[in-house]
Amino acid sequence: MAASPRTRRALELFAPLGPTYERYARLLSLGQDPQWRRFLVSRVEAGPGDEVLDVATGTGAVARELLRQKGCAVVGVDQSPEMLAVAREHLPATVKLVEASAEHLPFEDASFDALTVTYLLRYVDDPGATLAELARVVRSGGTVASLEFAVPAGLWRPLWRAYVGAVLPAAGRIVSPGWHEVGDFLGGSIREFWRRYPLERQLELWRAAGIEDVRYRRLSLGGGIVIWGSRGN
Repeated sequence: MAASPRTRRALELFAPLGPTYERYARLLSLGQDPQWRRFLVSRVEAGPGDEVLDVATGTGAVARELLRQKGCAVVGVDQSPEMLAVAREHLPATVKLVEASAEHLPFEDASFDALTVTYLLRYVDDPGATLAELARVVRSGGTVASLEFAVPAGLWRPLWRAYVGAVLPAAGRIVSPGWHEVGDFLGGSIREFWRRYPLERQLELWRAAGIEDVRYRRLSLGGGIVIWGSRGN
């Protein structure tokens, strides 16, 4: 199935950035991105003998953190062959990498003990259906955990707007034309997603996908959010 225009746009933006992705994601997030990924993995109930699916694995940063924190087996999935090529350079051969769409995962029901997903739902046409597809491949009781950008509330929102509207594009311009394009794109992408799917609506989509005991934590003054829960019966 062909990717949607929304997904294709994300692929076009990020595919060329694989070799520098983690370095500048850390820089442009003011050092927060690695902390967010560590917190995401800390929410996953898994250990040696378990197998975790890391969706939108990108360059493999979360997959590496799963190996470090949990000692579990990991399978990484991403739609970008360029990102997967970078991930392959940084992950042990025991980590299987699969080129596939998160909207149509090539795995049987209840194939994995847990699942992580990072910065994905803004790039799919139907977040609810995608969440249901993610939950489908997780066994009953297994953790489903997601990391996303968020729009801060209260006093921090004007500062966030200033950062994503002016500072992020300017910093990206210094790094490279590709990162300048990403800097221009991110603020609008995040705002539009949160306009269409405010937090309560997102939590409803999680529950409708069959994920129970859904919890969340805002990170870094609200600039990031981790949502997690357990796959129902």
